[in-house]
Amino acid sequence: MSEHPSRARWSALAVVCAGMLMVILDGSITTVALPAIQDDLRIGPAGLAWVVDAYVIAFGGLLLLAGRLGDLLGRRRIYLAGIAAFTAASVLCGLATGPATLISARFLQGVGGAMASAVGLGMVVGLFPDPADRAKAFGVVGFTGSAGASLGQVLGGVLTEGLGWHWIFFINLPIGAAALLAGLRLLPRDAGGGAGGGVDVPGAALVTGGLMLGVYSIVEGGPHGWTSAGTLGPAAAALALLAAFVLRQARAATPLLPLRVLARRTTALANLVQVLLLGALFGFQVLAALYLQNVQHYGALDTGLAMLPAALAIGAVSLLVAARAIGRFGERRTLLLGLALLTVGLALLVRLPAGRFDYVADLLPTMLLGAGFGLAATALTALGMADARPEDAGLLSGVLNTTQQVGAALGVAVLTALAGGSGDAVDGFHLAFGVGAALLLAAFLLATALPARTAPVPAAAESAVPVPN
Repeated sequence: MSEHPSRARWSALAVVCAGMLMVILDGSITTVALPAIQDDLRIGPAGLAWVVDAYVIAFGGLLLLAGRLGDLLGRRRIYLAGIAAFTAASVLCGLATGPATLISARFLQGVGGAMASAVGLGMVVGLFPDPADRAKAFGVVGFTGSAGASLGQVLGGVLTEGLGWHWIFFINLPIGAAALLAGLRLLPRDAGGGAGGGVDVPGAALVTGGLMLGVYSIVEGGPHGWTSAGTLGPAAAALALLAAFVLRQARAATPLLPLRVLARRTTALANLVQVLLLGALFGFQVLAALYLQNVQHYGALDTGLAMLPAALAIGAVSLLVAARAIGRFGERRTLLLGLALLTVGLALLVRLPAGRFDYVADLLPTMLLGAGFGLAATALTALGMADARPEDAGLLSGVLNTTQQVGAALGVAVLTALAGGSGDAVDGFHLAFGVGAALLLAAFLLATALPARTAPVPAAAESAVPVPN
């Protein structure tokens, strides 16, 4: 590249974050538009659920495979292919005139999103070998996530009410095209480790099928019951496939997921903490929106604006504070502080009123304490990728993204079921928020077993995060 190597790295990070922004934006923006989609396409409740579930199943099921393929074939290649697929599928979603087309296109979106997301963190690790710069880069990644979530909540309401639900998908076209063109120019080429030893095709089929069935059983468990045949059957099949996958990896000459990766203490604990953290936080996001709309009768746009302070607080802390905190205190202490703030925030919601509601007193403190996610997510990402070797970075990125999706799907399914399973609607919300706080407390206790610092971070971590050019 013609740029200074340091500037080239931050430019490449901007490209990676643009793709992440598009994928994250799509998740929050679609949720806001679901009622309009249902009315326009005359989709029943079960079909409407599949508009979300088709994406989640493809995305969650393919992350591990996509991450490993990035290690073998080159992360740049997999990332750009994912962005192209996601963008094309978004256009198909926007052009859909019936449920079948929309649901099929959403599945393809999930495939593209998995390919781009699975290798994203691995590319960041490769771009920033220095721990201080890597901490800053992960802070930028965290800011991108919160920006996508907050922008999606507000933009979804604006586009749906102003132009129609089709435009929530068409908005991905300029973002995807820009990310693809910039990526071709700015992302460094990497050959990958090569597939000379052969790709573990049986292992890939087992883990992809197992993860897809597992995610399916989770998303179906809430509406259909956790003990129903439609839930227990896929869950049992998922466990059988995943068990067969583990046996296959222990014996395969070129395993898709070398078991030594999961045997690393820091990697295993970081992913367990992430399941609990994302389960609580994604559940909170959905429950808070449902409480505002169903109990306090907020509109879609008002709900997005009410949730905005949390996203802004998370973004500011991710970008300006997280790297400095990690540099001064280490990843574990930063993670513990973030989890403590989040636990208090969710615990406060067990007192939400059924009647007269004061946003500033009743909900805003929790939104501001959500800044803890900016600390926790950045530190957890650093811990989850701390043991990444060059040949495994894409795989660890895929593992971290997979546990994120499993945790999010499980949290939303369980907590929304708890919120709706009580005779009194507000009592159900109180129970669900209490369970969410308990999940965060369990994550806090698990996190105390993590190493204090995964690598020495020089004092340069105290400097401001460079702005990508």
